[in-house]
Formats: sequence, C-alpha cells, structure tokens
Amino acid sequence: MKKYKRIFAVVIDSLGAGEMPDAERFGDKGTDTLRHISESVSTFTVPNLQKLGIANLHSIDKVSPVDSPEGRFAYLYEASNGKDTMTGHWEMMGLRITTPFKTFTDTGFPDELIRELEARTGRKVIGNKSASGTVILDELAEEEIRDGHMIVYTSADSVLQICGNEETFGLAELYRCCEIARELTMKDEWKVGRVIARPYTGKKKGEFVRTSNRHDYALKPFGKTALDVLKENGLDVISVGKISDIFDGEGITESNKSKSSVHGMEQTIEIAKRDFHGLCFVNLVDFDALWGHRRNPVGYAEELERFDVKLGELLEVLREDDLLLITADHGNDPTHTGTDHTREKVPFLAYSPSMKSGGRIADADNFAVIGATVLDNFNLKMPDGTIGSSKLSELRADII
Repeated sequence: MKKYKRIFAVVIDSLGAGEMPDAERFGDKGTDTLRHISESVSTFTVPNLQKLGIANLHSIDKVSPVDSPEGRFAYLYEASNGKDTMTGHWEMMGLRITTPFKTFTDTGFPDELIRELEARTGRKVIGNKSASGTVILDELAEEEIRDGHMIVYTSADSVLQICGNEETFGLAELYRCCEIARELTMKDEWKVGRVIARPYTGKKKGEFVRTSNRHDYALKPFGKTALDVLKENGLDVISVGKISDIFDGEGITESNKSKSSVHGMEQTIEIAKRDFHGLCFVNLVDFDALWGHRRNPVGYAEELERFDVKLGELLEVLREDDLLLITADHGNDPTHTGTDHTREKVPFLAYSPSMKSGGRIADADNFAVIGATVLDNFNLKMPDGTIGSSKLSELRADII
C-alpha cells in the first residue's frame, strides 16, 4: 500500500470537544469548548471544517453534519494526568505524563523561590501572581522601568514568565535572568514546564507592546519521542509556532516561529508549496492564549472562522500523497469558570486528496495515535517506553 510522502499535523491549541470521563476530578464537569463557542455567537461559519466532518463528529450549534464528509474523524481521549500544553503535545508523540507539571496559578511562586531568584539576579521581583501578559505590563511596567525591578508572573499553564523592557532592561539581561529561573525551577517542588522571556517596548501605560523576541526555556522530554525517530531516520521534522519550544528543539530539523495563528497557517501553506519528506507539525496558540484563557467565546469563534479560511487555502495545495491531521492538545472552554485549561477529549480529523470517502473511525484512548500513525506511515516504530498505536490502516481503508 502506497504511503504518504508528507504529513501535516495541525494542533488547534485548546479546541476541546466535551468533558473527559474524569473531568470532575479537575473541576471541569460539563465543559465543551467547541460546542459552547458555537452557542455563544449569532453566526458561526466554518465550511472547510464542516466538509471534513467536524459536525458529523460533534454537535455544533449553527453547523450541520454533511451527507458525505470528506475526512475521517474520531475523538481522542487523553491518557496523561494533566491538561496543559506540554502534556498534550508530548503525549501526541508517545510520552504519557503521570505526574502533572507544577502550576502556581492561585498562590504565586513560593517565597523561597522568589528570594533565590532575587539573590541570583540582583533584581527585586514584583508581580508574582497569575495575570494576563498585557494587563500586568499596564500595571507594573512603569515601576519596572523606573526602579529596575523585574516582573515575574504565571498563568493557568505551568510557566514562570519574566517581563523585560528591551531598551531599559535589555534582551541579554532578560535572557540571563530567565536562564537563572530555569535552573532554579528544575527542583521537583518548583518544576514548571517552561520559563518564558517576555520582552516588550514602550515607556508608559497604554503604549506597552510585547515583541517577537520571546524565548522559551522548556524542559526537555523525559524520553525519546516519535519526532526523534523521524529525525534519526533522515526525515524532515518541520515545526511551526511553538512546537520547537514545547520539545526544547528535540527531534526538530527546521523551526518556524509564528506571529499569530493566521500567520502560522500562512507559513504552513508556504511549506506545503515546497518539497519535503516527513512531518510538518503545527501549533496555533491564539485560540488558547487570546481567547480561551481570557474567557472570550466570541473572539474564539471568530478565530476559528479565520482558521477555516486558511484551512481552505491549505486544502487547495495538498497533494495526492499528503495527509492532513487536525487535532487539539486540551480544552479551554471560554464559558467555564476561572481561566484554566479544561479536561476534555479532542477532535481528530484526517484528510488526504487520495481518500475516496470519509466517515467515522474508532475513538482512541490516547493522543499518541498521532505520532504512531506518522511513524507507521514511514515504516518506523515508536520508541521503547512510549504509548500509542497507529490509525494508518483506518485512514487508508475504504469506508462504505
């Protein structure tokens, strides 16, 4: 059976599709990111997702199932103990996380960590709470610029973020402080998934703008992933968005930073117009960062509509021996309480111009079917100690 030459795996960051069986344990009973978004707007138009079968898989207000869907579709249930970005993506590539990464959303970072960070960097920490990155700049950036202090904050993710004005704080100093924070947060009791440098420009409230010189200091995956196997066997592993940061560059052969989710899709379309052999792995973060965490279902719906337009452009340039996989890494129901991610199953849509028909395929009890399917396509096996089994045969077989 002929295999695909190129696989595109696109992660719509946080597009959950209904509560997991254990959602109540995470405080997320009744969540459904996709359905609740569609119910929150007067119009919702996603014709390309619709023709691939998204509404045949999941009940979506204002989007009807189609008689002859062009894609194959199923739900994926998370096997790992968590609901964050790194957990979801690492699981896609075969790693099951049993101990969740540390979050400090409700309390801020412990006094001992802050004291050590101040002593090592020589700067006083201000902030130390969960906050929106733009809101905390309006609140504290003038003080940071005036007094030489350092804004440290977190979010619902497992992150420690440090802001620095590019002109007064300096990028080199910001990166130095983040490297120290990364070293300190390798302790088990403080171990966050990422330390993020958040540079900005501007002099006063209302003028502050975050720049593209962000840098993530992520944990390395604790074991070999499907990405490593692809790279070791001479295949291309092209990342778009924050994929390379999530895996700390492990298993990546080419990295493309994105300015937005629309930009990420534009980059993916350009990559699809050139030759490569392997995987293009894409993360589109705006759904989560701009709309889910800020509990804005209208903005989320509009972002999905913008994505759908770009999806149509990508579909037009796919080749007969291409495979497109669309999924998510967790939920972030903007109608739910708080600002945290939500414990949800995720959609799995698969399409190739060579498919003769679409339809429902079996659900999976893990996200690692993504990596397993990719490796199976290239006649490779998942690394020892990983999870996941391939759905390639279900994607290649005719559906009656």
